[in-house]
Amino acid sequence: MKYNVRDNVFRLNLPPKGICMKFDRKDLSDEHLIKLYRELLLPRMVEEKMLVLLRQGKISKWFSGIGQEAASVGVSMGLQSKDYILPMHRNLGVFTSRGVPLYRLFCQFQGKASGFTNGRDRSFHFGTNEFNIVGMISHLGAQMGVADGIALGEKLEESGQITAVFSGDGGSSEGDFHEAVNVAAVWDLPVMIVIENNGYGLSTPSSQQFRFKSFVDKAKGYGIEGISLDGNNILEVYNRIVEVADKIRSRQKPIIVECMTFRMRGHEEASGTKYVPKPLMDKWAKKDPIDNYENYLVQEKVLTSNEVNDIRESLKSMIDKEWKKSLDEPNVVPEIEKELRDMYKVHAPELQPPGEKGSELRMVDAISAGLKESMKKHKNLILMGQDIADYGGVFKITEGFLDLFGADRVRNTPLCEAAIVGASLGLSVNGFKAMVEMQFADFVTEGFNQIVNNLAKVHWRWGQNADVVIRMPTGAGVAAGPFHSQSNEAWFTHTPGLKVVYPAFPKEAKGLLIASFADPNPVMFFEHKALYRSLSEEVPDGYFTEEIGKAKIRRKGNDATIVTYGMGVHWATEILNELDSASVELIDLQTLVPFD
Repeated sequence: MKYNVRDNVFRLNLPPKGICMKFDRKDLSDEHLIKLYRELLLPRMVEEKMLVLLRQGKISKWFSGIGQEAASVGVSMGLQSKDYILPMHRNLGVFTSRGVPLYRLFCQFQGKASGFTNGRDRSFHFGTNEFNIVGMISHLGAQMGVADGIALGEKLEESGQITAVFSGDGGSSEGDFHEAVNVAAVWDLPVMIVIENNGYGLSTPSSQQFRFKSFVDKAKGYGIEGISLDGNNILEVYNRIVEVADKIRSRQKPIIVECMTFRMRGHEEASGTKYVPKPLMDKWAKKDPIDNYENYLVQEKVLTSNEVNDIRESLKSMIDKEWKKSLDEPNVVPEIEKELRDMYKVHAPELQPPGEKGSELRMVDAISAGLKESMKKHKNLILMGQDIADYGGVFKITEGFLDLFGADRVRNTPLCEAAIVGASLGLSVNGFKAMVEMQFADFVTEGFNQIVNNLAKVHWRWGQNADVVIRMPTGAGVAAGPFHSQSNEAWFTHTPGLKVVYPAFPKEAKGLLIASFADPNPVMFFEHKALYRSLSEEVPDGYFTEEIGKAKIRRKGNDATIVTYGMGVHWATEILNELDSASVELIDLQTLVPFD
């Protein structure tokens, strides 16, 4: 690859008329072939512009997808516009072929307000429901579980839509990848898993990543279908994607699509490509997707050389115009109030007071009752967790729920917390509510990244809320050992974007749980196991709510104040009952975030 000063572009060193792949147009019209060409060429020309601007210091970073455009464009063009796509940071062609305005993309790359993240990110780490795109986060593999959740929503609604999610061959080594593909297989989800196999994870070659020869072999291990195709051949990618998409729609089962391709520039521009042997680089340079397809169209007389030049000029003019427009937008001036406000989706809760009738309930029964009332109220609420269906959960909180609400809404999951938490976010993207039951709060570490980097930050990043409640059986005092007794609520009180609820009594447990499901933001709901069956009181029947973020004074006093929550309220009460002469105020926080 060389830099052409005169044209301000990067060019591959290719023979002028070289065609190194076989194209099969099938029954595609000339107009369709030209449309594919324009969509294939546009991201390349945008990238050429970005690389020049990067050298000039006009943008701060760039992850190049030069050489891999056919996979992005072929997949995007082969799907329906309502199908969700979850791309990665080299899939510029997904965004451009979906019609995302260049002006907004250029604002995004510069951290300006008309981008998609209010200037909080200068990369592709964003989503847009307007174009049915959900971007990745930096942690590879985390997008996979989200795709499962979106696809589950489509399956439940019988919409006929499918979900496509991209991964690199390096990212397939992540645990999130394995979990999500397994869930897609077990639940028969309409997911297309597109793997851009470019032979490297940054500088680490595939031989040091995995032992299998093809992801088709890997698909067999999950019990699903896999195909491999030439990821640089736009017609092969497009035609095969159309076929695969139709198959997924009709069969409602996932398929792995391996696109053999190559990244012609570094992982990011600073890393370079010195780790790539020159013969390998030369081999793939000859298979450049743009030049090969362009030469094919000219050879087949679909386009003339003059028409190719006209298309290039028109795209260059459009790119320059949209870039100039983005330059005129002022830089973002951060406002503390706005940053804090955008952590959560605005929610003005309508408090539902309790009725007069009640029943004596243990804490475990009150939580079950609150969950049941929420399932009746919210027909789009999906429960997910290990052993929560027939078995009713290890603490029997969902016992009988399968008969009441059915297997679509009460879902046993494989042992894979990361994929299921990711799926809860995907369900939210698709307009559902979700509950994830951690069998024990200790196991949340397996889904930690999804909670603190996806659920917590997604609304602040691009305005997508995570309508998710994660139930956390927590605490010690039941002789359960170090991995079933941890009180880990503090981990989440230090993560902006989450709400943390921790009731101490059955009545509040029911009301706060119902309120948590009414709240469209992610809630970590802690339930002390030692209180499940040791504490009971009269709990109002039916649907009622307690206010999230509101503490209660359990005992009045003037000499001192104890502020605590959960089991701490009962420890403090026990001690204060022994100190008859003390005048001590006891405050039960109930909610740790937001703090009253």
